[in-house]
Amino acid sequence: MGVSLKDVALRAGVSVKTVSNVVNDYPHVTPRTRERVQRAIDELGYRPNLTARHLRKGRTGLITLAIPELGNPYFAEVAGAVIDAAGRHDLTVLLDHTAGLREKEVLVSQGFRSHVIDGLILSPIRLEREDLLAFTEGPPMVLLGEREYDGPFDHIMIDNVGAARVAVRHLLDLGRRRIAFLGARRESDRQPAHLRLRGWREAIAGAGLAPDESMVVATEGYDRADGAAAMASLLDRDKRPDAVFAYNDLMALGAMRTLVERGLRVPEDIAVVGFDDIEEGSYGAVSLSTVSPDKAAIASLAVECLVERIAGRDGEQPLAPRRILPGYRLIVRESTAIRRS
Repeated sequence: MGVSLKDVALRAGVSVKTVSNVVNDYPHVTPRTRERVQRAIDELGYRPNLTARHLRKGRTGLITLAIPELGNPYFAEVAGAVIDAAGRHDLTVLLDHTAGLREKEVLVSQGFRSHVIDGLILSPIRLEREDLLAFTEGPPMVLLGEREYDGPFDHIMIDNVGAARVAVRHLLDLGRRRIAFLGARRESDRQPAHLRLRGWREAIAGAGLAPDESMVVATEGYDRADGAAAMASLLDRDKRPDAVFAYNDLMALGAMRTLVERGLRVPEDIAVVGFDDIEEGSYGAVSLSTVSPDKAAIASLAVECLVERIAGRDGEQPLAPRRILPGYRLIVRESTAIRRS
């Protein structure tokens, strides 16, 4: 038989209510009493019944994280961080895969599983503003990711324009002047690819140069193969770049593979910067310079916002929708730092 609150109360010499207050982290317990109860909890190995606790509050203790690509290392790393952050709030995460399809994102955002979850963290790719405005019922939702929305939901996202400027200025500071951008898209200007392309243009213009649009390569996807093909297309043009800023690390890694196959050196002939700071980028034959979003902060902020929204359903003061920009930094590795012999 498991250890009960009553067992802990007897060991600590306090009431069951006092033990409950300590377990639920209520503030009105003296430090001395809290220490005595915590010592009894540790000695007896008491573990709270989280299911019962959630049910008493009319909740399930489950939240959903819906991401577009399970195989993308960036989303996998963010998912792991969200699971860790949720665990600190005694929440369990159900993982959903939308494949970046609008119909699946709509299904998730408009109440799918609403009867079994307390809240949703959604990283949309194709979802439109009108889809979000149709979200009138269901559990609280927090948006995660780089596409811009004007909607009534908390949104955790990176400053894509600013981060891209930092990456391109780094290349300009190295003396590179023919800087290509891999990964442009022909879709809505609220897509992150457009925002990173805007940062590319602003950084180059800020250096007193005219952005060369022939150095911009559009792609259908954002994987290694897309980066490799985009780099090959760029090298087959009349002017060869001396640097590349790729939409993400996967594309940058694919581009570097093409450069090796063409007999070009990274960074001596062409420097390369990616975006996302996935672990794989640190371990190539040439390690990848990259923009590193603060994934731990992204995850913690998303979970904390959702927890606040869930609490708001219990009658606490509702908060206005928030747009929160976690930090990022440029990590300089071998793909832009010429190695000295």
